[in-house]
Amino acid sequence: MSQPTGPASQGHIHKQPVPPPEAMDVTLTINGSRKTLRVAPWTSLLDALRLHLDMTGTKKGCDHGQCGACTVLVDGRRINSCLTLAVMAEGRTVTTIEGLASGDALHPLQEAFVEHDAFQCGYCTPGQICSAVGMLEEGHARTDDDIRELMSGNLCRCGAYPNIVAAIRQVMDAQKDGGTP
Repeated sequence: MSQPTGPASQGHIHKQPVPPPEAMDVTLTINGSRKTLRVAPWTSLLDALRLHLDMTGTKKGCDHGQCGACTVLVDGRRINSCLTLAVMAEGRTVTTIEGLASGDALHPLQEAFVEHDAFQCGYCTPGQICSAVGMLEEGHARTDDDIRELMSGNLCRCGAYPNIVAAIRQVMDAQKDGGTP
């Protein structure tokens, strides 16, 4: 039996770094439509939506998870899409602001935001609405203070907070009274 020779036999193993893949396929369902994207593994879900799918309703605000402008729903839960890698959404269901309306009928929260003038510049509005949809689904909000606390991850630089709370309250009360979400 022969003895091993070379660097490995002397305890010197030279490992070659394995380069990350340049791109990966990720399949997800976005607003009811199954999509397969080829993205770099470090691509955020936000950038995949905006740059690969041309879905610009979801906004890039801080790109650090601090403003909530990029909020979308993944499997019904609100997340900051700027902090979520697209590959982490593999096989998941993503709902963006574009997917909330049903045909020509706005989602009740979209209608309430219009009715209560719950926006000024409108940049934060898609994230505010998606976050509010997720918050109402969670079912923890009971009071206006609860709404403010549970929506605190979504910033509005224009200061439309009182109208945002009023819009959410309207939909929350309608749900409580047996109305549609």
